[in-house]
Amino acid sequence: MGGSEAKKALIAEIMGLLESLGKDKYLLRDEIIQQSPGLSIITTMTSYEMLQKCPVKLLFRLKDDLGKINAKDDMSRFSETFHWFFTDVVASTDPGVTVDDQALKIVELNKLIQRTTTFRNRDKAYTLVLPTGDGNAIGFKDSPEKPLLLSIELHKAINEYNNNIQNTKKKIEVRIGLSTGPVYHIKDLVGNPNVWGPGIIYARRVMDLGRAKSILATDAFANTVQRLRPEFRKIMHLLGNYPIKKEIIPVYNVFGNINGIDVGTKKNPIVRRIQKSTSESEIRKIINTFYFTRIEIILDILEPETMLTHHTWIWHVVNQTDQPVERVFYYLEGDIPRDFPDLNVKVTDEDGKELVIKSLNVNKPDKKEFFVQLNRALKPHQKGRIVKLEYDWEEPERHFYYTFSSDCKKYRFLLTAPKTMPLKQKVARVSPETGDIMYASSPPSVKFLKDRTEVEWTASEIPAFDAYRFDW
Repeated sequence: MGGSEAKKALIAEIMGLLESLGKDKYLLRDEIIQQSPGLSIITTMTSYEMLQKCPVKLLFRLKDDLGKINAKDDMSRFSETFHWFFTDVVASTDPGVTVDDQALKIVELNKLIQRTTTFRNRDKAYTLVLPTGDGNAIGFKDSPEKPLLLSIELHKAINEYNNNIQNTKKKIEVRIGLSTGPVYHIKDLVGNPNVWGPGIIYARRVMDLGRAKSILATDAFANTVQRLRPEFRKIMHLLGNYPIKKEIIPVYNVFGNINGIDVGTKKNPIVRRIQKSTSESEIRKIINTFYFTRIEIILDILEPETMLTHHTWIWHVVNQTDQPVERVFYYLEGDIPRDFPDLNVKVTDEDGKELVIKSLNVNKPDKKEFFVQLNRALKPHQKGRIVKLEYDWEEPERHFYYTFSSDCKKYRFLLTAPKTMPLKQKVARVSPETGDIMYASSPPSVKFLKDRTEVEWTASEIPAFDAYRFDW
């Protein structure tokens, strides 16, 4: 058989494969362009004309690839992003609960989900509902907030249901995982539609970290949804980094009161978080990365009895490297044990826009370390950029330490206290090598105002690693 005849035979085989697979010229066009981008293939060509353009070697590859399509046909060609709600009944395999009662809980859970407004009003064309045996996975393509709204409604419904159940073994307890991510549409063993991909996998894995009443979310989900409404941000609390299979990812705990509904639980996940301090290495990086044209530290004493204090750190920062910087590092210490959500941490930029805490490396009772993602990168040598940190923490010893992580041109410390509170204001430099204390030669100034007392101290040209203690 001559070369042209062999090519015609190959083309005929490929045309037959396309017909048997029910595929059109658009699939053929995509395959040819992918394997040989240099060929001049246009959509107006027929399948035969496209194949005529192909060299014989490419025709053999196309024939082989089309022969494999039957295997690929059970999986969608492209992924789709869904926002996932994954739940199951806690202790559904508890041997102390009869099989009938366990099955009844699952049936009742399904009914409670079906009655929620979010589920009833869902757009079925943009929603996936996948039973998981002892729970459900529900993916919403049209709205990232729907998994959270469904969680809120379900918790309210479960609370009302349990209040009418006397036998504690018959009460329903669930845990919920929320995530956002892509999935592929596939078919299961009996040909039913199903999905696979990071979106649903991570929803399941964060759920598996939880306990009864837990609503846990990945950072991909939380970072999107908490920007949508202020009330969502208030109930989303970064817990820190947790091990999931071979990865370590940031996990959020969703709990609090929203619109009069108590949701979630403040209790941490069962699995222990990974806490690895990076403060020493990050502080060493800061001295080479930033310098401060101005730093303002403002302490506002809210409750004299407990010394609960609102802290504000305002950094006027300059990137002194030749590369853009996209995040900043914070290290906090306190005398009273506090979990991170209790500190009410908020970070904003010079435009007043709230910044996202991307990684909580350490959440020990007396120490916190975390990174904040900037909305806009700090350009090399750019001035006029501000990062403002606010948090609440008690200061029972009535003093505050601050260590300068890099050179600072101007510094201002301001303490405000109720007028009735007696103050003994002092400022001391603390030696970073020995810890020796030397009181500052210039004392702080004091203003007695109508409703409060203000203590202010300023300094200039403070070198990196200098540390000061402010007493009151």
